[in-house]
Amino acid sequence: MRAHRPGWEEPHVPRQVDYEERRRRIGEAVVALIARAGMEAVSLRDVAAEADVSMGAVQRCFRTKEEMLLFALQDISAQVTERADERIAADEAPRAAGTLLAHTLAEMALVDAESAARARVWLAFVAHAPTSERLSAVLHETYARLHELIAWLIGYGQRTGEIAGDVDADREARELVALADGLTVRAVAGHGEPEEALAMLRERVERLLVGGCGPQ
Repeated sequence: MRAHRPGWEEPHVPRQVDYEERRRRIGEAVVALIARAGMEAVSLRDVAAEADVSMGAVQRCFRTKEEMLLFALQDISAQVTERADERIAADEAPRAAGTLLAHTLAEMALVDAESAARARVWLAFVAHAPTSERLSAVLHETYARLHELIAWLIGYGQRTGEIAGDVDADREARELVALADGLTVRAVAGHGEPEEALAMLRERVERLLVGGCGPQ
């Protein structure tokens, strides 16, 4: 038994708090609030209540509301790009470029029921970006990575002979990312069914393939 002088209190050792885990919880709370009630719902009090932490804990993790939003956007952006990458890496065996393109674009479009909350949050950040250079920069970087990924897949199709060599991969990638983005807007607005959106993506990809209608 450890001895100590009479009248002295044992030194209090604070419980170690996983700082990154708390930041993650707060980020998830921000995303949940935006998905339910929009960007206006993100306040210090409401985020703390949603994350089940004190307002002081939120302030220790994030100095400003913009920092909270930035962290949440970076997490959403990572999810979008990681899900697209996972589609490509799902099988060890080589897969057809057209299949990879269609599946990757489907992940980017966020049109299924599982992706509905992320789609609402993504568009809320897009709408808010003009008021924040830092948020705008994250969105710009995310779109650049998605464009690079789609252009690489088109190049892969050209190397395997599935897509004609004279196709402009950069231009086609821009158009495909824009199509996926537009379908996200349609899904959030409740216009059309997920199956219809996915069919539009497949048809657009098929026009790229040798033997298809060709790019337009």
